Amino acid sequence: MSDYQALMARCEARLEKLAEQAPVKPVPLQERLEAEGISRRDFMKWSAVTTTALALPMQFAPMVAKAAEVADRVPLIWLHMAECTGCSESLIRCDTPTIDTVLFDYISLEYHETLMAAAGWQAEENLEHALEAYKGQYLLAVEGAIPTANNGHFLTVGCKGHTGMEIIHETAANAAAIVSVGTCAAFGGVQAAAPNPTEARPVDKVIHQPVVNLGGCPPSEKNIVGTLMYFIMFGKLPPLDMFNRPKWAYGARVHDNCERRGRFDAGEFVETFGDKGAKEGYCLYKVGCKGPYTYNNCPTERFNHHTSWPVLAGHGCIGCSEPNFWDTMADFEKPLGRRELHSLDKTADFVGGAILGLTVAGIGAHAVASVFAKDNKEEGQ
Repeated sequence: MSDYQALMARCEARLEKLAEQAPVKPVPLQERLEAEGISRRDFMKWSAVTTTALALPMQFAPMVAKAAEVADRVPLIWLHMAECTGCSESLIRCDTPTIDTVLFDYISLEYHETLMAAAGWQAEENLEHALEAYKGQYLLAVEGAIPTANNGHFLTVGCKGHTGMEIIHETAANAAAIVSVGTCAAFGGVQAAAPNPTEARPVDKVIHQPVVNLGGCPPSEKNIVGTLMYFIMFGKLPPLDMFNRPKWAYGARVHDNCERRGRFDAGEFVETFGDKGAKEGYCLYKVGCKGPYTYNNCPTERFNHHTSWPVLAGHGCIGCSEPNFWDTMADFEKPLGRRELHSLDKTADFVGGAILGLTVAGIGAHAVASVFAKDNKEEGQ
């Protein structure tokens, strides 16, 4: 059996098993979509787009649709640690409903401090019940870094005063899979930036179970929902890069898919914000764009109903999906120059010597090497 056939067989078996379970939601997904004015045709188009985003063959599109329809059979526990709730906002803050937002509402969301009506002791009981009732079955999503100093007492949650460390260890112990949503959970985020007095750490540095990291401050709703869909379809985590990010979402550099890439290759750069080049859409590298260092699908997926993303709006990428970006990518409006290029993906082009501006081999096509050489010459004057 080929790899493709094996993957399809796994998906079919997984979805058949989920379909045998009793629905959790009283109203089927299709009826909920129709109530929001989303047609079956729109839903199938979304399934095809999601299939492409997940880097799956188009033959999987019906499987994506079926997975969405049985998504309420997969319990989801969503924890908030040291964070700003921006990752949840990325998913739910829409002026009109989308399939992604309706689907997130359709999933069996057992615990989410921002969205649930319960509070206090009732909220604690809901979490305890979910952990026991769905032991070994639930998908755990974590938003925010974990403070570890003073035995974790820089973060206590709920009426019982449990620390974030206690909660993450308890919930991770019997999770079917664990997703760190956003850069704070994936890499520590601003909480872990120097001097880091609370000794905040990413989830995978606190627990020992495998974790998939969704870098981004915040990650796009497509990366969140796409990862949930992959787990629903296959019952496992997707293929990951060297930083445990899904390759389907973080396999290409922002620079390579940027709509301003042609300007970069032509040597057309914004020198200062507001100049003629800025008005004409020139490349933002010289005013700090970290796109050549950053792996994410922001240029292709965008935000707010696929409307825009920072570079299209006129500001350079700040590298927010990379580890320790608060420390390694600052100043956000100046190029990194000669500093080490630390964020090389295993599947990406290798930069000889790993020094941007000294020896460049394969960082991009065409005029890239000459542009960086020119920058170095100017620095040496």
